[in-house]
Amino acid sequence: MSPRRRRLLVTLAALPLAPLAQASTAPLVEIWKSPTCGCCKDWITHLEANGFRTKVHDTGNTAMRSRMGIDAKYGSCHTALVNGYAIEGHVPAREIRRLLKERPEAIGLAVPGMPVGSPGMDGPDYDGQKDPYDVVLLRKDGTSIVYQPYR
Repeated sequence: MSPRRRRLLVTLAALPLAPLAQASTAPLVEIWKSPTCGCCKDWITHLEANGFRTKVHDTGNTAMRSRMGIDAKYGSCHTALVNGYAIEGHVPAREIRRLLKERPEAIGLAVPGMPVGSPGMDGPDYDGQKDPYDVVLLRKDGTSIVYQPYR
């Protein structure tokens, strides 16, 4: 083995493996959305920047929303599934992490509509505008409560 190759192998062996381990153990968020939705793509970028892995289905989300038991009044432009919980709309990664930590008896979380300033709806086109919105916890009995307000 050449000295140069040996130095390379020693250098590679010294690199931390934590990022690789984190990538394989990061929660997977499976997402259903329209193939042309730009804000959905921006929300996916937000999730990935916050350590989530993603798998995207460009097939729309209406059927998945219904299949997961989410009432249409909570609807948005994308529906996701993470560790058995439904995620509807522009839910911040912070609240998804909290949900996965607390593990409440629930269908999941939703941000109804498409509020400006929420993740994915916060790009340069919105010129820093932020509308107040709530992340709601969708209970299995069909009711909901405010999980986290954003003002």
